[in-house]
Amino acid sequence: MTDSPRKRPVRLLHHDTAERPFIVIWEVTRACQLVCTHCRADAIRSRNPLELSTEQGKALLDDLAAFGTPRPLVVLTGGDPFERPDLPELVAHGTALGLSMALSPSVTPKLTREVLVDLHDAGAKAISLSLDGATASTHDTFRGVAGVYDDTMIAAGLVREVGYRLQINTTVTADNVHELPAILKTVLELGTTLWSIFFLVPTGRGTLLNALSAEQEEEVLHWMHDVSELVAIKATEAPHYRRIAIQRAAVTDVEAAFPVGPLRASLRAETATQLTGEEPKRRVARAPIDVNSGRGFAFVDHVGMVYPSGFLPIAVGCVRDQPFADIYRGADLLQDLRSPDNFGGRCGRCEFRAVCGGSRSHAYAVTGDPLAADPSCMYEPAHA
Repeated sequence: MTDSPRKRPVRLLHHDTAERPFIVIWEVTRACQLVCTHCRADAIRSRNPLELSTEQGKALLDDLAAFGTPRPLVVLTGGDPFERPDLPELVAHGTALGLSMALSPSVTPKLTREVLVDLHDAGAKAISLSLDGATASTHDTFRGVAGVYDDTMIAAGLVREVGYRLQINTTVTADNVHELPAILKTVLELGTTLWSIFFLVPTGRGTLLNALSAEQEEEVLHWMHDVSELVAIKATEAPHYRRIAIQRAAVTDVEAAFPVGPLRASLRAETATQLTGEEPKRRVARAPIDVNSGRGFAFVDHVGMVYPSGFLPIAVGCVRDQPFADIYRGADLLQDLRSPDNFGGRCGRCEFRAVCGGSRSHAYAVTGDPLAADPSCMYEPAHA
């Protein structure tokens, strides 16, 4: 079996996700000096004295490395991970264990070239920065602090200069969706390795924002597939992007099979305008990978609680009390999330359930049931 995007529309993992995760996100602190309107963590100004200590954090990394090859990818996030003075020590420890370490900092005065160099020397290879608007007005409103857009442009340049792979994260809502083509242009200009588009989950401060309708989300996902030859794209909390990739690969006339609606038409027209005169390099579209909450993915918060994802706030254990592997393999909810045949409603009947499974976070946020049908997906299964 090959994962070549030329041969299959979705990349499949070569290991059993019931045994080991593909990626683990560790929220090393909840402290952050920004006040982002969509923050799933409801971040705070000061560090929590109960967050995992340096030694406890190293023990968690030891647990993750103990899975053996292939070891999970590890992303240190927050809050703002740069609020932790021991961050280089944690990165160096994880790197020495053979873990691939990445960082997801906030753009604040703590993000300096000196710190970036120290962390790169410690072994960090990739950094993700958030860009939630095509202009300072939109992005700074998201971030709650004036000047962050300009600082993000500077930070992205520093990240590339120091030698990191750059990932850009964009949260899309009904209010900024029409800026996606302009953000795409900036993403290309910054030399981005991966563009991760987050579909708003109404949790934390995000409950105050306007999410896309299911129909709009479908249109955006098709547009993302259209432009995925320009930059590698990841759909976060929209696993039905994989369903769309499979459906499109099965037809010869995409336009006839999936008629273009008003939003996609608008995004396409604005993309053409933004890229007029540009000659972006074309690439083989990066197929989405088959990972979902609790199925290849797990989240550890600042005090050591384990969750299926950062957007699905149901704790399934604590690394202070149990080894991470025991929690990941044995927690009832995680086992349920790895059994899509038992999902409710359309998701449980869907012929794509094994490779999609829907956003469990959206299901929980809207219905209170993490196994319910995903209300952010409009697809009607072929066999009702």
